[in-house]
Amino acid sequence: MYRHILIATDGSKLSEKAVRAGLELAKGFHAKATAVTVSEPWAAARTCHGAVVFPFDAFERAAGETAAKILSAVDRIAKDMDVECATVHVKDYAAEGILQAAKTRGCDLIVLASHGRRGFERALLGSQASRVLTHSSVPVLICK
Repeated sequence: MYRHILIATDGSKLSEKAVRAGLELAKGFHAKATAVTVSEPWAAARTCHGAVVFPFDAFERAAGETAAKILSAVDRIAKDMDVECATVHVKDYAAEGILQAAKTRGCDLIVLASHGRRGFERALLGSQASRVLTHSSVPVLICK
């Protein structure tokens, strides 16, 4: 049914459930699997003391190290489940990076977790899962 499953992860315990679900689907369908983690772009932060600029090189290094840690955890889970899974680190906003990774890799299913934010928190932070679901041209499986 599915030939290439994109599994999005942010390294959280909740997204680990989505990783396992996506890998189980890939194994069951004999499909390719690709895990993606997305690092948001470098930006300036504002504090009560004015603007603080994070050095670009330090930000990039930290983002790369975090992504490597997240993706190596996925790699271990995939090996434990005996599933081959490619990994990719995308630098973009979360939903956009997930959608772009699915498109460029020819994925026909996206699996991701939803943190289930509601009310003010959702309005403030947004829902990446909702954005992916709304803008995806392929089916999306959201794990709670």
